[in-house]
Formats: sequence, structure tokens, C-alpha cells
Amino acid sequence: MNTQRSFVLAFDTANEVIAIGLGKLDAATQSIECVASVEVEARRASNTQLLPRIDELCAQAGVGRGEIACVAVGRGPGSFTGVRIALACAKGIASALEVGLVGVSSLDAVAWGAWKASERGSLLVVADAMRREVYPVEYRLSDAGAERVTADRVIKADAFAEELGATSASDRLIAGDALRKYVELFEGAGILLPEALWTPTGAGLLMALRASWRAGECDPFDAERHDPAFALPVYTRLSDAEENERQRLARADGALAGKRGSKHVTMNDTAIANARANGEGIAYKPLDACHVADVAALEAAVMGTDAWNETLVADELGRADRVWWAAYAADPKMPLSAEAPLVGYAGGWVVDGDLQILKVGVDPAWRRHGIARVLLARVADDARNLGARTSSLEVRAANAGAQALYAALGYEVLGRRPRYYSDGEDALIMQGPLPTITLAAVPNGAVADARPGYVSGPGATEVAPYGESDVIATNHPLILAIESSCDETAAAVIDGGGVLRSDVVATQVDFHARFGGVVPEIASRKHIEAICGVCDEALDVAAASLGRSSLRWRDLDAVAVTYAPGLVGALVVGVAFAKGAAWGADIPFIVVNHLEGHLYANKIGLEDFAPPAVVSLVSGGNTLLVHMADWGDYRVLGATIDDAVGEAFDKVAKALGLGYPGGPVVSKFAAEGDPDAIPFPRAMLHSGDLRFSLSGLKTAVVTYINNERAAGRELNVPDICASFTAAVVDVQVAKARAALRETGAPTFCLGGGVAANPTLRAAYEQMCAEEGVRLVMPPLASCGDNAGMIAEVALDRYRAGAFSPLSTDALAHGDLEVPY
Repeated sequence: MNTQRSFVLAFDTANEVIAIGLGKLDAATQSIECVASVEVEARRASNTQLLPRIDELCAQAGVGRGEIACVAVGRGPGSFTGVRIALACAKGIASALEVGLVGVSSLDAVAWGAWKASERGSLLVVADAMRREVYPVEYRLSDAGAERVTADRVIKADAFAEELGATSASDRLIAGDALRKYVELFEGAGILLPEALWTPTGAGLLMALRASWRAGECDPFDAERHDPAFALPVYTRLSDAEENERQRLARADGALAGKRGSKHVTMNDTAIANARANGEGIAYKPLDACHVADVAALEAAVMGTDAWNETLVADELGRADRVWWAAYAADPKMPLSAEAPLVGYAGGWVVDGDLQILKVGVDPAWRRHGIARVLLARVADDARNLGARTSSLEVRAANAGAQALYAALGYEVLGRRPRYYSDGEDALIMQGPLPTITLAAVPNGAVADARPGYVSGPGATEVAPYGESDVIATNHPLILAIESSCDETAAAVIDGGGVLRSDVVATQVDFHARFGGVVPEIASRKHIEAICGVCDEALDVAAASLGRSSLRWRDLDAVAVTYAPGLVGALVVGVAFAKGAAWGADIPFIVVNHLEGHLYANKIGLEDFAPPAVVSLVSGGNTLLVHMADWGDYRVLGATIDDAVGEAFDKVAKALGLGYPGGPVVSKFAAEGDPDAIPFPRAMLHSGDLRFSLSGLKTAVVTYINNERAAGRELNVPDICASFTAAVVDVQVAKARAALRETGAPTFCLGGGVAANPTLRAAYEQMCAEEGVRLVMPPLASCGDNAGMIAEVALDRYRAGAFSPLSTDALAHGDLEVPY
């Protein structure tokens, strides 16, 4: 225990109010003295106000960063974005301070606030869940404290009001911000508390933490136990995309095949077939009704007389409190086929905050591939989003292998049920934490050589061998940069010599592939889960590159992050985390425009690259031609008026049933096809300006596909892909040629994920040779979203003193021409 640290910082932004509390910890009595607290109406501005308010409260209370022993955060339920703002910021602060992060219920904080106000009796906290839904939790307030009676859940406001009508209690106390919307529904169900008690307070958060501490559920002084990476929000429901998917899969309508064989197809029809197999040839996706018979057959083979029949399995699908996943053997190079054999399944029931594992079965021929472990993690991941906090199951007393698996996942034996199974064998009751899915943070391209004593690349300097010294013998500044604009969580460390000491990325593509594109809500959730691990890995890799035992946040000179443009919910996570880390480490905070990052990606691996140049920036969300007069001096020459190039590739791949992401798979088939086979239109090729349009081309391809199917002809997928690619490339190259001639720029370069397309790269090589200009292309690993490019921009902004305040917010749009 660090005796120099004796304070806890607690805060919550789950609704329209920012609540912050500072408490003095007493380990001997497990008590927390509220030193200071504040509540501020945020009005959807939590991300801009939270850290300035924290800084102000700490200053007023005279509490320095180095005195904070623990961070406590309201983890919801509440506004999804609001909960993630608080949690991401808390993860950043706790990581930088190297202290534990404890999550407490936002609704518990409301209950404790009412208790502190001397309210006693039965209390209902009903919070706004949007979509005319509420989060209701019941408590008992006694002199001993606030005791939770029911688990977190979400329900329609009208339906819950009917429930209350059936259980009338005139002395029931009612609080919660849902009263602001639905007061007419609940005013007759009890006594409404004063509005000041409807939302979390700083003091309430501290009391909720104290109750958890005394119950043995946490220890504010135990940083190892409360690793910030493991703190997760409480949602109580799946994303809209996942809920709709469950409803669709519960219908036995051949949906898994995606209608690829039908005579008419829309681009969304095939999205359901987009799951892909991993390197071992196993694809995972929620169980669908079309495979109920396969589950029942495998049940009979592995469960014996305890097997469920088709009716029992089918009855599970579509239920809001059930989660079922399946594993299929499939070709990793192709989308999941309707004929792919089922090799495993798992299902669970979420009840009163516990995931009860109902079934886990794996084909004996496919065991020892980790299938059961992955299936359990997938089921648990969904159950966690439905409000589960623990997991339980029964296992045969003689099944040592299954018991070993569950023990490895953290389950412990709680008891025994005699003669539980049909053959009279006993069952062991096991309970444990929810198994987790960790997004792997992997290297993104080449970085500085990690051999002790030497760093390769431009600006290399001798450094102390690993273990001999922890003094960095390289150029300052050291900057950690974060990228989270879409579905990649990435982090990189760059030094003052421009050497990337680390560049790592965790991809979410497997979680989005089955939807045929990025689902913003899922992306935001996965960023929260991955961001600590990705940054930790970036620091560890950089430490090895620098020849030192570790690299800590306090060793950095600045933290940088993508703040615009992109999916705002995804950006919010990165921005809130980076601001929290910058505050915790007391170092400057730098923001970077994502598009400028793609321009700077051309510096990676080619240090002598410099403007002036014309840049073709082509990605899933952007298609631009940019004139770079100098670093920071950009003029957009032309942009798409509808779809971006990457978006068009994805939509064509979806229409063909080729899966997501579309760019790589379309390129693969295009290499085998005839680019002149189908005369697809070259939209705006002769428009006389440098704008682009991809919507008409996309429609032409889908129309061609539908006409071929209507005529009963088999699709020539390679020719379609090659002809589509040629139509895209012809326009891109023609416009680029015109831009070079218009500007007289001596260099042409690329940026964005589509810059990795081999046909496009080859066409640009030929065009530049013909025009006599230098061609610069970023490494393939630096074409897509990555943090290395953000670090490159951040280094220049650091040198220019372009630091940003901790009130900075994420922006969905960012004009490349406007300085920031």
C-alpha cells in the first residue's frame, strides 16, 4: 500500500449531470470521508466539462494527482455515450496514475444519495434509457445503508408502469432522471423525491464505493486487482444491430445463406452471411433457426440422455434473455456458407444479473481447437451487455476436462446437486466471472529494431542495453498517439527523431463482418474494451525498442489522439481516454485530424518525403484529391459527391455475397477477371472538374447482378470485380493526372485504406511515369487506419506548441483546409 496516496477520485456522466467526488480513504476502518463534491448540469457536454471540473475540484480541495490512490467511476446504466465518456476518461486517469479503477453502479449512487438525505424505506430508482425505456432498480433504505433488491434491467416505460400498478405501495419512494420524461406514469406509484435526488452525486458515488469495499467486492488500494482494462460499462441490452440480427436469425427462412442464389438481391440481403472463419477454419456467429436440427443432432451425440431436442433448442431463439452462439467449419478465404457444418454451440440465460450457462457442446472431431472457450466468451460478451455480472453452470462430477476448462476461466465449485443428471450422476455447481474476449494488439508494420543497444532507421542513436539503465538515451519528445476513428483501436509511440518506437493495432473486423459493415455502437463498445490493452502494448514495445525495462505514462512528453473526422461515438472513447491520461500524467494533450494523418502516412518509411504534392486520399469514408503546398497547408481540389471509393467496394462485395471488408476480396477476384468484360460507367470522367461520384457505378453493378440472375445466368464474379475495379481506377487516375497538371506539383502520393489496392497502385505508377512526377506510396500497413500516422502529425504539432485544452471534444466532421 502506498501511504502517500490516500484519496479516491469518483465521477459519473451517465446522464445529463456530471457528478464528481473526492474522498479520503481510511484502510483501517474501510471508510471514506467526503472531502469535496460537485454536481453540474452537463446538457450533452460531459466530454468538454468533465476534466476541467475534476481539475478545478482537486485544486479547490488541495488534492494533487500524486495523492490519488484509486479512481471510481459510474459504469451505468444510463446514456451509452455518457457512460463511455466517464469510463474512458477514468481508464486514462487510472492508467497514467498507475492506480486501480473501480466501477460502481450509477443507480446505486442515486440510492446512496437518497440515503444521505435521510430518506428511509422502499426506494425505486428509475433512470431514462431512451427509446421510451427505463432502467428500474429497487432498494431498501435502512439506517444501516442502501441495499439493492433487484438487478439491472431495461424495460419499456409503459410496461414498467403497469408492473407498478399491480404492486401498489403508497409509501414507495421514487427517484431517477426518467421522472423528467415520465412523471405522469409514476407519480401515482409512490412518493416522488425532490429533483435534486434524481441523479448521482459525488457523495453518493463515494458511499457506493464504500459499501462495495466493506462487502469485500473491491479494495481501493489494490491496483493490481482493479486493472483499468477490466472495467466495463453496464448496458443491459445489445446494440440495435444485434437485436435485429437475433430476431432475424430466430426465423427459419434460409437467412444464413443470405439469398445469394435468388434472382434478385439487394446489398443488405447478404450481410447476414458475412461471418468469416479464423485461421483454424472456424467461424463464429449467433445461432440461427436453420441450424436447430444440427444442434439437436450434436446434442444427441455428446449429451446422451440429457440432450435437448429440436423443439427445446428452437424455443430458446429470439428470447430477449437468452444468448446462443454457434461455431462452423469454413474456408477462411470466403464468407460463411449455408452448407458449413456446425461443430459447436453454447447458450445461456441471463437472470437477475447472472449468466446461467445452459449448454456447451463441441463435435469430438473438433475438440482441442479452443472452440468451447471462444463460444463461452462470445455468450458472456453478449450477456454482459444484457446486464450480467457473474456466471454459473452445472457440470458432471466426473467430467474432469470440462471442470478444468471452467476453472481456467475463473469458475469455482460452490456446491453439489445429487443425482442431477438423468443417469443419476451428481452435478457440481460452479460460479465465476464472465469470460472475456480480448482484442489482440498486434504490430502494425515495421517499427524500430528492438535489439538491445541499437535502434535502426533514420535518426538512430545508441541506447543503453536492456536492463542496464532506465534513462532514455534518445531524442525527446516521446509522444503516444491514439487512433479510434472507426473500428481499429491503435496506439503508437514516436520519438523526437521521428522514429516510430511502436505501432500496434487491435482490429474489430470480426465483430462487424457479419453485419456487412461497421456498426457504430459496436465499434464504440469495443474501443472501451481494447484501449487500455492497446496503449499498454504500445508502451511495452516502445520500451523494448528504447532498451529499457519499462516505459510509463509519466515518461512521455505528450499524449495525442485523433479527434476528427470519423464515427463520433468511436472518437469520443479515444479522446476521453487520451485527455484522462494527459491529465493523470500532467503532460500536454494534442489533437490530430484523421485526414491529415493519412497525408503524413507517406512519411512512414520515407523520411525525405515533403510537400508540395498532390494526394489521392481514398478510404471507406473519404475520397479526396488534395494539394499539399506545405505541411499544414492543404487545399481540397475535389471530393466525392456521394459514396467514397472504399464504401463502393464494400457495397459491391455485399451485393455479390463476398463478405466484409469488401476491398481485399474484390481485389482478389479482380486479379482473375477481365477488366474489359463489362462496360460499367465512368461517372464524372469528363465532368471538367475534380469531383467524384461512385453511387451510379455501384447501382450499375447491382443492376447488372440482378439482371444476370433474372436471366438464369451464373455470375462471373472475377469479371464483375475486375470491370468494377477498372471503372473506379480509370476515373481516379484521370482526375489525379488533371490535378498534377493543374498544380504543377512534382510529387504524387496516396493515403487511406483503398491506397492498398494493387490495381490502383499499379495504375498510379504508370500515370506518374508518364507524367514524369515522383510517386510516393505509404507502406501497405500504413494505408488503413493506424496510430503511426497520427504520431507523425503529433510530433510536428508538439514542436509547434499546438496543444489543446482538456475541454476539447470529438467531432464527426473535420475540414482538412481549416487549421486547428
